[in-house]
Amino acid sequence: MSAARRGRGRLGRLFANLIVAVGCVLFLGGFVMAAFLYQPYLVPTDSMAPTVSADDRVVAQRIDGHEVRRGDIVVFRDSAWSELPMVKRVVGVGGDHVTCCDERGLLQINDVSVPEPYRAEGGPASRHDFDARVPEGELFLLGDERLDSVDSRSLLADGGTGTVSQDAVVARVEAVAWPPGRAGLVSRPAVFGELPGGVSEPGPLRLLVTSTVVGAVLILVGSTTGAITARVARRKA
Repeated sequence: MSAARRGRGRLGRLFANLIVAVGCVLFLGGFVMAAFLYQPYLVPTDSMAPTVSADDRVVAQRIDGHEVRRGDIVVFRDSAWSELPMVKRVVGVGGDHVTCCDERGLLQINDVSVPEPYRAEGGPASRHDFDARVPEGELFLLGDERLDSVDSRSLLADGGTGTVSQDAVVARVEAVAWPPGRAGLVSRPAVFGELPGGVSEPGPLRLLVTSTVVGAVLILVGSTTGAITARVARRKA
């Protein structure tokens, strides 16, 4: 084999190894960061349908409860609700006045009527009127499926404030991972973005998934390229 061919062979192997190395960094970096920042949960009921349904596997970002904004779907633990982690949507934060319903059957937050496009059923936002003032450091939570949801309205009817402490929140739902037909990122409702405080920013899940997938592809391409380069070099030896 000529020196030129040997040089090209070494260059090919070096290039393949570089591709594999970059792929490993992207794959492991994305995977480790995702495992650190996110946690999977099983949704126990249909109270958040159609956004998330019973037995859906969701991916939720670990956050501090003080990062929560209106419109977020949160995972929380509160023994007054259940021994299991619960999944509900935040419609009111500390200082809010949440009422239902206005003359069009809409939810009102601080006297502003809020359409809720994520609800599947027609009709008013609640079958029963309610009026709640959210204490500072607390959250008012509702299920998207209002006809089949035990939420802040139930606690309100029992004589309490109907709220949950921000400290009870353990994560914010970012995506549905399973079943495949429902998989995808969970969007922030634009209607809440028009209120003071706006909506939360999406987490880095899309970036981390992209990094992991691209890394896996590069590892496969680099390994294949390296194997082909080595085989060609042996044939020409």
